[in-house]
Amino acid sequence: MASAAVEFARSHHTRFLEELKTLIRIPSVSTLPEHREDVQRAAEWLAKELKRIGMEHVEVIATEGHPLVYADWLRAEGRPTCLCYGHYDVQPPDPLEEWTTPPFEPTERNGNLYARGAVDDKGQMYMHVKALEALFAAHSGKLPLNVRVILEGEEEVGGEQIAAFIREHPERLKADFALVSDTEMFAPELPTLCVGLRGMIYTEIEVRGAKTDLHSGMYGGAAPNPFVALAQIIAGLKDSDGRVLIPGFYDAVKAPGADELRAWKTLPFDEEHYRQTEVGSPELTGEPGYSVIERTWARPTLDVHGMPGGFTGAGAKTVIPAKALAKVSMRLVPEMTPQQTFALYKAYVEKIAPRGVTVEVRLIHQGDAIVVGTENPYIRTATEALREVWGKDTVFIRSGGSIPIVGDFERHLKIPTVMMGFGLPDDNLHAPNEKFHLANFYRGIESIIVFFERLGESR
Repeated sequence: MASAAVEFARSHHTRFLEELKTLIRIPSVSTLPEHREDVQRAAEWLAKELKRIGMEHVEVIATEGHPLVYADWLRAEGRPTCLCYGHYDVQPPDPLEEWTTPPFEPTERNGNLYARGAVDDKGQMYMHVKALEALFAAHSGKLPLNVRVILEGEEEVGGEQIAAFIREHPERLKADFALVSDTEMFAPELPTLCVGLRGMIYTEIEVRGAKTDLHSGMYGGAAPNPFVALAQIIAGLKDSDGRVLIPGFYDAVKAPGADELRAWKTLPFDEEHYRQTEVGSPELTGEPGYSVIERTWARPTLDVHGMPGGFTGAGAKTVIPAKALAKVSMRLVPEMTPQQTFALYKAYVEKIAPRGVTVEVRLIHQGDAIVVGTENPYIRTATEALREVWGKDTVFIRSGGSIPIVGDFERHLKIPTVMMGFGLPDDNLHAPNEKFHLANFYRGIESIIVFFERLGESR
């Protein structure tokens, strides 16, 4: 029999969804300066909502970048304290022409909600808020456990401000565990807890040649071309099989254990279906000798994201650019540190740079890899709650992505994180036509309600 809080959530599906749509309509793109006021507006909207449902000490905290939103309710004496984390900033919607419907006008279609931020992470973050509202309503204005909420507006650009806040004010976020819903289910209808994340370093390589742009007819053949040099550098970072060529890059890699590898082999994964429906390329690439799951969850990678610069307009302009830029990231696995990996990478790029150019390698942001133990009581209770709501046993997975805040919680707050996400593999995160399956939005709310009620009963 469903609890009163779950029944409350079920009876308010329409309102919950309309509220989410209102939040999504705010184009809180953190990386674009022209959306700075929109990011602020989203923070203030969330603060007002948290106060309305009953949270206390609600505050929009100014930072050197985009604001944080804090709230708490700490009146459940003798009960554990959960730190609910989410982010309200979103990725840019480009390329706009590939969206079926406008990215900031949420549209229901085929049981999904299509919009930028629908699943990453406004929809999943808002599940926490609605679960708390349902619990307040069903428990006479009280919660079954203590809760702190911290929401950030810079996750998509590195999360530097929240990282600094945690380092400088750990007492304000004191808790027994954190709850993050910014991950996905392994497959539809399969309750999933993510227990591992790859780390990341994001960098820029800038190559400079002549002191100014030059006419290729007058200077071609004598002046160095930074784009050619940059292409040579990038080509030297990986071999044709996808193995990174940086000396020492793999030295610290910690492989998953035999039990974890066996568990991954039991997951319902079809490589050809994955290639066709999720990737859409003629074939898959990567290191030989490792499965797709191993390559995306437990192996480090290096990728190039963009090479801005030079002339890219219509027509022709025969110019040798004075400089060229590439944005390059690496995903890291346990035992690899961002600092050491960046040092190896920087030294190698400088070594292989061709003659006639100067190279600058810059670190933009970083995050540690993390693996969460499955035997802590919060993970165990989460699996029980998920089974109650979904009627199936929970599977444990890792994610190829990075959530730097999870490492910050472990390092500075000394708490584990329950990564209970309800996205799906084909939700188009960071891509056109991002979506959130509405059934997962509603059952995600129920899962969090049951999780919190079970934790309140267990102490």
